[in-house]
Amino acid sequence: MATPVEESVKDAPPEKKTKKTKNQVDESELLTVPEGWKEPAFTKDDNPRGLLDESSFATLFPKYREAYLKECWPLVQKALGDVFINANLDLIEGSMTVKTTKKTFDPYAILRARDLIKLLARSVPFEQAVRILQDDLACDIIKIGTLVRNRERFVKRRQRLIGPKGSTLKALELLTNCYVMVQGNTVSALGPFNGLKEVRKVVLDTMKNIHPIYNIKTLMIKRELSSDPELRTQNWERFLPKFRHKSLAKRKQPKKKVVKKEYTPFPPPQPDSKIDQELATGEFFLRESEKRRKKMNEIKVKQAEALSKRQEERNKAFIPPKEKPVVKKAKKDTTESKIDIQAIKDKVKKAKNKKLGAPPMPQPRPSDEKKKKNKG
Repeated sequence: MATPVEESVKDAPPEKKTKKTKNQVDESELLTVPEGWKEPAFTKDDNPRGLLDESSFATLFPKYREAYLKECWPLVQKALGDVFINANLDLIEGSMTVKTTKKTFDPYAILRARDLIKLLARSVPFEQAVRILQDDLACDIIKIGTLVRNRERFVKRRQRLIGPKGSTLKALELLTNCYVMVQGNTVSALGPFNGLKEVRKVVLDTMKNIHPIYNIKTLMIKRELSSDPELRTQNWERFLPKFRHKSLAKRKQPKKKVVKKEYTPFPPPQPDSKIDQELATGEFFLRESEKRRKKMNEIKVKQAEALSKRQEERNKAFIPPKEKPVVKKAKKDTTESKIDIQAIKDKVKKAKNKKLGAPPMPQPRPSDEKKKKNKG
């Protein structure tokens, strides 16, 4: 009869073989996630004894959020009460605090509660912020205030991210299945992990002066490719667009270019003193009387030059200005100026024939002419 030790030795090799086959199956299954798979929810049975110690987180909120938080705080307490977390609102200090209790069984619930008060402080409405308590959602607060130095440029790029009437932001939300809120110097995003990754990339690229429309176009193509089961496992680089940066216009060159001198570690030579200059020209060895005479001659030459210049300026007033040459007007043709008398006579005769103007005078009879002679 075989001992128990011998039986265990005999059974050992087949166990190793089964382990190898199991490992091979597990690796192949890990490569693909089955459709519709969901991680099981964390229940009280998973951690029946609760937490060992109390954890708490606090965050400040701006003054303009005080009225809204005061209204929705009962809803916040109710939502956090379901996971056994205590929430306090301090209006004097302007802070929100969340703490674990003895009944808290989920260790990750306190981190979700911390994210909830962070989102509420960043102007995210309660209806959206409370979704962070779900297991398949996360949040990301992107700081954009320090990415651009110039304030005007920062405001323009932030507005570019929002788009006209919020159209760009809405398109980003639809493509990533995330809620995005742009407020002040931060961008708050809430959604699945893959969507948050895309949102962060788009926001950072926009702050680096890359228009969000390029990333949105890429996301649209990726969405179409993921719906096709054949292309899902292939490389998508050949389908994605490649945008090139446009070369900016060359900078205008200045009119006067300052040519930099070559750097030398040696200082410039010391300028010559008056004595050195006199020694070089030989004036140092002249007598004082000769020096005076030389200076007087120089002064006289300068005076003569100045006098001649002054005289030239005075004589300018007596020089007559140059007259402009008179341009003679060309005489008109004499034929045009002459009046055609014969043509006028012809026109008058025609008018008489057509009985234009005053009626013609009656012609005197011969008998009337005789009577006038007799009277005379």
